[in-house]
Amino acid sequence: MKDVQAYYDDFSTTYDRGRDRGYHAHIDDLEAACVRRRMRGGRVLELGCGTGLVLERVRGFAPGASGADLSLGMLKRARARGLAVSQASALALPYRDASLDLVYSFKVLPHVERLDVALAEVSRVLAPGGVALLEFYNPVSLRGLWKKLRWWKAPVGAGSHDREVYTAYHTPEAARDVVREAGLEAGGACGIVLLTPHPFAHRVPLLGAILRGCERALAESPLARWAGFYVVIARRPAAVMTAAAASAGEERA
Repeated sequence: MKDVQAYYDDFSTTYDRGRDRGYHAHIDDLEAACVRRRMRGGRVLELGCGTGLVLERVRGFAPGASGADLSLGMLKRARARGLAVSQASALALPYRDASLDLVYSFKVLPHVERLDVALAEVSRVLAPGGVALLEFYNPVSLRGLWKKLRWWKAPVGAGSHDREVYTAYHTPEAARDVVREAGLEAGGACGIVLLTPHPFAHRVPLLGAILRGCERALAESPLARWAGFYVVIARRPAAVMTAAAASAGEERA
């Protein structure tokens, strides 16, 4: 496996290509809409903001939103968008305890090997009652099935491919379990990409429009559990720091 930071520094050189339309823009629109529906307070952080495609959307309704990412290559492009971003590891967030109202993370947590530590950090920085939107890759979905069947390596960046980075899949039940273990209360869910059999479908004008409309309508329906990207909507309990968050703090010390 390639070092995660090096992988995304390389990926940053091509990451935005074609993501202003079709399938990828559809995903970013759905994720930003999930954040908008859960807005609570003005202290908002995107964990793993990448080049800022989602953060740029979120800034439209949350002007004070900021982002953090491990990759300097990704951050360079986010800053070019005029976004407030900083370099940080998901395992040691440079934010005070209980200092944020909402933390969201899309397409990032599945690539974090020490997921328990990252989720404990999210719990730590959230204020009591704060909301976390945490996205996982779902193996019981059309996207999960396609990823399982695809045998070839998809190139990313100048010299990497998508199988060089650690990637984990969690069923909805497993995702909710790991969120609870971090001391967060798992509530509802948002499903991103329920019906799309392949990204190419969004290039067909009528079919793409129908898919996008149906997926917007079903994103928070009971069918969300079958989405390719499963977002657990969690809340920090109105209590003292959790044992998991305290353990993460001791490890940083």
